[in-house]
Amino acid sequence: MAQEFEMADIGIMAYYLGIEVKQMEDCIFISQEGYAKEILKKFNMEGCKPVCTPVKCGIKLSKNDEGEKLNPTLFKSLVESLRYLTCTRPDILFGVGLISRYIEKPTMTHMKIAKRILHYIKGTLDYGLVYSSSNEFKLVGYSDSDWGGDSDDKKSTTGYIKYLPCDLA
Repeated sequence: MAQEFEMADIGIMAYYLGIEVKQMEDCIFISQEGYAKEILKKFNMEGCKPVCTPVKCGIKLSKNDEGEKLNPTLFKSLVESLRYLTCTRPDILFGVGLISRYIEKPTMTHMKIAKRILHYIKGTLDYGLVYSSSNEFKLVGYSDSDWGGDSDDKKSTTGYIKYLPCDLA
């Protein structure tokens, strides 16, 4: 390509579209810590208390929730911000998928679930994905599903992650 186009070597990539890239000798770590902090600030949650899970176990939501109606624009903005964060945070994928169902007519109940995800993010700002080379290949997978948990149409919400673990020691 250098023969065809004028190119310059700008060094090792460190930041791209809100994704922080840390290249080490044996692995690459990507995260969105800065972007997560921006989300917390944007929604006035930077001082919130962290929680250990993004969503309470067994939570049931409905489109016909009788709670106080919200401004859909604010809720959409929060959900879209969280969706982009799932690029490097598969641990919040289930919760974000769950609240995404209610983006058109959100209520305070739906916002409480979204804010819980923000509380979780507050305590896990340094989470991300590690890519490494290894001679030991052991595929590990985790999944979560509510198995027809949508009380409106009985659809399931599923989140999963599969990875090849690496030893950072």
